Amino acid sequence: MSAAAPDRPNQFALLRQRRFAPFFWVQFLGAGNDNLFKFAFTVMVTYQVQVSWLPATQAGLAIGALFILPYLLFSATSGQLADRYEKRTLIRFVKTLEIAIMLLAGWGFVRRDPVVLLACVFGMGLHSTLFGPVKFAYLPQHLRESELTGGNGMVEMGTFVAILLGQVAGGLLVSIPGPGPGYVALACVAVALLGRLAAQAVPPSPATDPALRINWNPVTETWRNLVLAHRSPAVFRSLLGISWMWFFGAVFLSMFPAYARDVLHGDERVASLLLVLFSVGVGIGSLLCEMLSRRHVEIGLVPLGACGMSVFAFDLYLASRALPPAGAMGLGAFVAQAPHWRVMADLTLLSLFTGIYSVPMYALVQLRSQPSHRARIIAANNILNALFMIVSAIGVGLLLKAGLTIPGIFGCVAVLNAVVAGYIFLIVPEYLLRFCAFMLTRCVYRLRVRGDEHIPVEGAAILVCNHVSYVDAVLLMAASPRPIRFLMDHRIFDAPLLGWLFRLGKAIPVAPRAEDPAAYARAIDAARAVLAEGELLALFPEGGITRDGRLGEFRGGVMKILQGRPVPVVPLALSHLWGSYFSRIEGGAAMVRPFRRGWRNRVTLAAGAPLAPQQVTPERLRERVAALIEDGSPLDAPPVLS
Repeated sequence: MSAAAPDRPNQFALLRQRRFAPFFWVQFLGAGNDNLFKFAFTVMVTYQVQVSWLPATQAGLAIGALFILPYLLFSATSGQLADRYEKRTLIRFVKTLEIAIMLLAGWGFVRRDPVVLLACVFGMGLHSTLFGPVKFAYLPQHLRESELTGGNGMVEMGTFVAILLGQVAGGLLVSIPGPGPGYVALACVAVALLGRLAAQAVPPSPATDPALRINWNPVTETWRNLVLAHRSPAVFRSLLGISWMWFFGAVFLSMFPAYARDVLHGDERVASLLLVLFSVGVGIGSLLCEMLSRRHVEIGLVPLGACGMSVFAFDLYLASRALPPAGAMGLGAFVAQAPHWRVMADLTLLSLFTGIYSVPMYALVQLRSQPSHRARIIAANNILNALFMIVSAIGVGLLLKAGLTIPGIFGCVAVLNAVVAGYIFLIVPEYLLRFCAFMLTRCVYRLRVRGDEHIPVEGAAILVCNHVSYVDAVLLMAASPRPIRFLMDHRIFDAPLLGWLFRLGKAIPVAPRAEDPAAYARAIDAARAVLAEGELLALFPEGGITRDGRLGEFRGGVMKILQGRPVPVVPLALSHLWGSYFSRIEGGAAMVRPFRRGWRNRVTLAAGAPLAPQQVTPERLRERVAALIEDGSPLDAPPVLS
């Protein structure tokens, strides 16, 4: 897409801005403290303090389940609080609560008391439950749409780097003979104090629904939040997709200590290494999202992430089964063995694709949720996350009791992930369509977009574009952060693969009025209905793909639509596409002679300023599109479009 403008800095520049940096460090320190505490406790009961009622193989699962239980119980209330009250005040309260919980946890570590520490696990889960809706509702209030993917990527990266540092620090500190648990206690309290200090610099964030009456009944409010989220199918199914990601990740994170000990035959440092690799992978994947999405909310990355998650999780299963017999080993001996490098690569790559999968989903939920209800939608997400993670913990525990090995569980999750992802993409075809658009504009063409600020990020509008190839609609999809409904010539639906994709995207088939007046009238009515719902509608007013590379006359269908639904009209122009595989060639057909123009040709899509409905005529629209084509044609290129 277009090059970065001065007012659109990359995601790292956000760390120098008060609207983002203090919030980022509050989140970073909170996530780090959660995991320093939890992992130190897990290692302690796995390797040091043997408790009959908490077996070592189940410790990680039990602690993880107890931590997320407050999400299930109190997310509905926390979502209301985040919509009702100013968010800076809530953030400061939550960080003060963290200090109190960590003081109690420090006492529990010094006494090596699992009961006190389990109570603090629940308390830190409550702390995170209160902070979750505030966290994700804060970003859309302070970041633009073009910054939302990068901001979420930074938060996701920071979260997993914090998880990494917290778990490594927790594992290393608690394993120090003698005073180790005391060092953990000091570290937990110190990090909580730093988080409270960072909260002082968080800028104000006004309440989005200050008149909201709090419903303190968690059962009825949970149901209301789920109903609220369900009103937008794309948002609700994205919440399900995010929850599945937490199910997937919880399996690996909870099993790492036992996997390191029982399968890899490593010590505590090997378990810490696995967490390092997982966290680094998620962090890298999260940061890659802004570059891959070109600073828009690009949900086409989600299928790519899902594929990578399944492929490398299944290869981890195969790699774990192929390990040679070995005795107990430390970190140096583990890294020195070649078969372990495959395990480490699989862990890193499956977590990298997990980051690519999750960031666009979070950004989509934030972008498409109503501001006044956003925190409650996030609360619904946290409720679903908790349910999925509890089911994950219970399911893994049952599989272990049934005799399934830890590598076998990894293999099952890999297959389940492929099935669940395929189901989500079929019921929410926008993900699959955007994935096709993403692959087309990265692998077949190099798409450059000019004037993308003219493509509306909200509200109804008509997009009109010249028609050069069979993939024009896919290229338009790649340029828009929002879904687009297309009014298309009914004959294009006969194309084997493209026709299926366009039906999946609910494109509206239209026949010439002279050929089928009834079908033409139905198409116009359907187009007006799309605009009535506040969506984007795109059409190609030439009525068909150009046969000679030149811009044809514009027909009057757009005027018929505007008569019943007056909305702004945005002119678009595709350049440098004529003569490629999906376009016709002079005197010939499309989609013959692959690579006839080489590979990854540069294509330009230019967007012009919107026209008010009363200014629109077919002739004026054609003039605007022709001017955009001319502006997009380099001097050394033949004038194939005019």
